[in-house]
Amino acid sequence: MPEGPEIRRAADRIAAVLEGNVVETVRFAAPRLRGQAPVLRGHRVTGVETRGKAMLIHFEHGWSIYAHNQLYGVWRVQPGHSLPDSSRSLRLLLQTANDSALLYSASDISVWRSEELSAHPFLARLGPDIMDPGLGWRAIAARLQAPAFAGRSLAALYLDQRFLAGVGNYLRSEILFAAGLHPARRASSLGVRERGRLARETLAISQRSYRSGGVTLSATLARALTRSELPREQRRFAVFGRSDLPCYRCAGVVVRIESNSRRLYLCPGCQPG
Repeated sequence: MPEGPEIRRAADRIAAVLEGNVVETVRFAAPRLRGQAPVLRGHRVTGVETRGKAMLIHFEHGWSIYAHNQLYGVWRVQPGHSLPDSSRSLRLLLQTANDSALLYSASDISVWRSEELSAHPFLARLGPDIMDPGLGWRAIAARLQAPAFAGRSLAALYLDQRFLAGVGNYLRSEILFAAGLHPARRASSLGVRERGRLARETLAISQRSYRSGGVTLSATLARALTRSELPREQRRFAVFGRSDLPCYRCAGVVVRIESNSRRLYLCPGCQPG
């Protein structure tokens, strides 16, 4: 499933062709939504927002489209009005005078009055968005101490969208590795410096992934590995997907464990239990 950085990058692409422009064509694949197309057609898009792994497209007259990519959804931008060949199912089509924005394979799509979005059952449960430029590390450190979260393991907490929206499986492994913390640690066990380090790395890794298109390694290490013959997946992440391979930091062996029914990667040397 795409995580916060990927959804924000997709939103940037969609905003580049929709924001400030009138949507002339609106097409929903789901029969339950087809009656909503006339509500949106002929109106200008004022903004494209992300909240965690959801995208919101806002229109000038107070209506919004909610879309969640789920596991297989993908957004595409196409110049003009001719649609690309694709084996995927087209679920939503938005066209301006010059461009097309297409959402394939996702089924979690709905149309809302913008003022009522806070009542959406998914959005209402979300914590702060990791891609929100106004989110600071101190706010994350404070949430680690909040009664609702302090007693939980970091492994569980970093998949809980109520704690932070937009963090998923690869970011969880990469953030905890960067912070040098074992995923079984409870938030309440962290000292002041550990909380600060974890909060800073949460923002740093997420922003780095956004800027680089999914690479969480430092720019220096990523450039050095680019000159190697390693496959791309080995040049993206410090630990995620790298079980039984040497840690880039200590040369120990990266291991894979199961946590919350999801795979999680760590370096036992850098993240002592």
